[in-house]
Amino acid sequence: MSGKADPRTAGEGTPSRARLDRGRGALGPALELVHTGRAPTRAVLTAELGVTRATAGAVAAELEALGLIRVDARPGAAAGSQGRPSHRLAVAEDGPVVLAAQVHADGFRAALVGLGGRIVATAPGCETVEEDPAKVLVSVVEAGAELLRTTGRRCVGAGLAVPSAVAEPDGLALNPLHLAWPVGAPVRRIFAECVRAAGITGPAFAGNDVNLAALAEHRHGAGRGARDLLCVATGHRGVGGALVLDGRLHTGSSGLALEVGHLTVNPEGRPCHCGSRGCLDVEADPLAFLTAAGRDPGPEVSLLQQANDLVRNHYDDPSVRTATEALIDRLGLGLAGLVNILNPDRIILGGLHRTLLDADPGRLRAVVADRSLWGQSGGVPILACTLDHNSLVGAAELAWQPVLDDPLGALAQ
Repeated sequence: MSGKADPRTAGEGTPSRARLDRGRGALGPALELVHTGRAPTRAVLTAELGVTRATAGAVAAELEALGLIRVDARPGAAAGSQGRPSHRLAVAEDGPVVLAAQVHADGFRAALVGLGGRIVATAPGCETVEEDPAKVLVSVVEAGAELLRTTGRRCVGAGLAVPSAVAEPDGLALNPLHLAWPVGAPVRRIFAECVRAAGITGPAFAGNDVNLAALAEHRHGAGRGARDLLCVATGHRGVGGALVLDGRLHTGSSGLALEVGHLTVNPEGRPCHCGSRGCLDVEADPLAFLTAAGRDPGPEVSLLQQANDLVRNHYDDPSVRTATEALIDRLGLGLAGLVNILNPDRIILGGLHRTLLDADPGRLRAVVADRSLWGQSGGVPILACTLDHNSLVGAAELAWQPVLDDPLGALAQ
């Protein structure tokens, strides 16, 4: 730990070495509590960690000295409160960042993300995805490196979200069905090499985009407070799913869990890329919606934006309403099957599915309740995702995890 007193905590006195040593193991848990907004004050931090006030104070002071959080020693007392108000805790707005990158069927984007899931800066998105993943990842990392040069921020790691299952332990993109990438592309290794070549420090990670969206929403968005959280989303193409169990992302034995896009919801439906027919992946994504509404997709904007705009701006058109209801019914059938198997305490929907929920929430909830045993017994809350760039924020969460696990060790590297 830092032995140098920080001027920002001078008013509190210097924590004793014994307290710092006792709090060493609490630094990571404490940082995660502040990072996820679950410890807005030092009093809450003390209770959550189960330590003394002195130890919690020492831990908070050390995290502030590391440049990770800010401690407000002069907060205003809440209305009706008694006694001395507790110091407020927040992530440091000028602290380190991580590079977050996302590749999808209609392009890619890079961003810098701070603690708390806060996007600090973004690079203009690119709408062309090369067939060679190395070319794409070189470009997205270069965009991130330029953001770092422009902002002058310290980078402590990098995370990548891709529209494919990412097999562990090797970080292979097994099924990039909506990209022209080769099956089994070693995306994590390529990404890490690009990050190192760009002179960016810290470890590099890669994961499935919907898994990472669920992770971000669980920590910072609509999934906060859920124990068993099911996330289903359709982005630019296809449908993905993710599950957070007991507060942790469930990826299965090799990173391939929750491939919900290949649940059959229409046995007589469209052929799927996987070789089956009528999968959720091709029955409830933006292209399926545009086709059902009788619209020819245009090249001007992404399929996702075209589908969202059609629902939001032309819902009174009978063809659009009929297409919306058809996709809601297919999505609801898939969700009902998942509810029967997983028994989640909350479902969150992203991408076009969020827009469908907004358009007719009663219809979707009724389909899920009618077709699922657990839905009939009391209903499962179905909510919209609330983070606009949740896959990017989730990619950042991968890169922040080593810091959350061991702030001193991670920053020392």
